[in-house]
Amino acid sequence: MAIAHIKTIGRLGVRCFPITIEVDVSAGLPSFNIVGLPDTVVQESKERIRSAIKNCGASFPLSRITVNLAPASIPKEGIGFDLPIAIGILAADRQLPELDTQTYFYGELGLQGELKLTRGVISVARHAKDARRLFISTANKFEAGLVKTDYAVFAVDSLQTCMMILKGESDGELVPYRDDSTLPTIANNYDFSEIHGQNAAKRALEIAASGHHNVLLSGPPGSGKTLLSRALPSIMPPLTRDEMLQSTEIYSITGLLGDDRPVITERPFRSPHHSASLASIVGGSNPPRPGEITLAHNGVLFLDEFAELPRNVIEALRQPLEDRVITVARAGYSAEYPAHCLLIAAVNPCPCGYKDDPRRMCVCSPNQILQYQKKLSGPILDRIDIHIVVPPVPVAELSHTNLAESSTDIRKRVTRARNIQLERYKNLSITTNSELTNRSIQSFCQLNPDAELLLNQAVEKLNLSARSYYKIIKLARTIADLDGEDDIPTSAVAEALQYRQVAVHV
Repeated sequence: MAIAHIKTIGRLGVRCFPITIEVDVSAGLPSFNIVGLPDTVVQESKERIRSAIKNCGASFPLSRITVNLAPASIPKEGIGFDLPIAIGILAADRQLPELDTQTYFYGELGLQGELKLTRGVISVARHAKDARRLFISTANKFEAGLVKTDYAVFAVDSLQTCMMILKGESDGELVPYRDDSTLPTIANNYDFSEIHGQNAAKRALEIAASGHHNVLLSGPPGSGKTLLSRALPSIMPPLTRDEMLQSTEIYSITGLLGDDRPVITERPFRSPHHSASLASIVGGSNPPRPGEITLAHNGVLFLDEFAELPRNVIEALRQPLEDRVITVARAGYSAEYPAHCLLIAAVNPCPCGYKDDPRRMCVCSPNQILQYQKKLSGPILDRIDIHIVVPPVPVAELSHTNLAESSTDIRKRVTRARNIQLERYKNLSITTNSELTNRSIQSFCQLNPDAELLLNQAVEKLNLSARSYYKIIKLARTIADLDGEDDIPTSAVAEALQYRQVAVHV
């Protein structure tokens, strides 16, 4: 009997780190202990592992078994430790040959020794940097095949199959790499050509998609705010390979991938109900889990009835909208999640929804309107780049049979503007205009004298903050990119200013 060292990958939030599982099988009263800050799921693996080893034709050692998950100072959570612990026990008991430290294992075991679909396999495949071999469940082979690795990935259906490969009794099934041509795509059910009228809102969303600017849509019920928002992903640029892997990794660790959706190939669109809790929106619980703002990473987070969300949820969006990451802190550790999503918030102008609507009379009192509008604080409105009113669509436009411009045509312009930004910021760690810092604005956002004068006068007249000042410049930079302008003209600044004035009246 000896000590076996088995490698796997642990995860805290979306941050991954190598784990060395040390297994000691020694003489003494039979016992099975797991140390190294395991959570309840890892502790419960003892019974699964015991049954799996017995039912796969091996013998479970009647000895003192100690399993240490190193480094011991980091909490361990998840179901993927079953397979490496089982292999470690068998290796320490000399039922398997000595294993090198470049062989990684990850997977959940059933009582019969079968390997089940396991969350987070793509994270393991992406972060096993020094691996020579990786063993995962056959149910996860599509997910693992998304990652181009320098090592061999074996898909096994059971603990017994894994043992046969390690003993040299079987060659095993290697997971092939899947390039973009083999990935399934999901068609968007919404198209801008099917939305009648609302040309100003469509233009605003085109700008938002081009520079990744957050949007607030304000208008009465039925004016098309939801339809416009749902059609937004159809004009956004396609996911890059790296973005696709990031989003797939997030959905994998939350268990949202399945046979019908094995990979995220289109930009995510998340639309939580306005009664959602703080933890469900920004992430939380114990252990921490990603929230809707993280699930919308690289895509769109649509918050309908924005003013009806709990006040603490609205205010919690301040930091992630600014930093594009969110840190969920718990006693002893914290988990960081990406939150680079495009926020589309939709509100009614008053509780009944018909303030300033020429077709219907508003029944709200001035105090009710004031209290409703006060739910959206100045700091949160200041972090939204584009504010646009979505008025009711006239009947004449609704009955118009000619289709408007299609999402495909708009997407070409958006993609062209994004490519301009990618080339401009190729030496920086940013990709869109909305990510520009105040210092980099001076280098990449040149205003002509007339444009600068107009901006300064507008900021003083509207009493805009310094943050709004810089957001207007970034917005004007995106408008200029859409028009193919190297410098920012006065017309771009004038249009950008229009999208900031609505914030005064929600």
